[in-house]
Amino acid sequence: MSTWTEVATESEFAHTDRKMVDLGGALQIGLFKLPDGYYAISAWCSHQKASMVHGEVSDHELECPLHGARFCLRTGRSLSLPAVRGVPRYDVKVDGGRIFVKV
Repeated sequence: MSTWTEVATESEFAHTDRKMVDLGGALQIGLFKLPDGYYAISAWCSHQKASMVHGEVSDHELECPLHGARFCLRTGRSLSLPAVRGVPRYDVKVDGGRIFVKV
């Protein structure tokens, strides 16, 4: 059963467009603020488990800084080699300035 988990506040994004969210165990999420809202996907590239939180974001695509694989922030789908598998994506909602991710 999925539940909404509070992971950040909108004020945390005053000077950045991203945050690494560690929910314990193997669950680390990259939370990204784009002009049209917030997006959350696994923080780890499916190619070689490199952190993608500091990767370049262009439109709704996130590039892994290690080998350049690109992922769709909307769907988690892999968009380029060397990654052949997508990564998990998570629903995001904002309520009263608090940001929640459904995990």
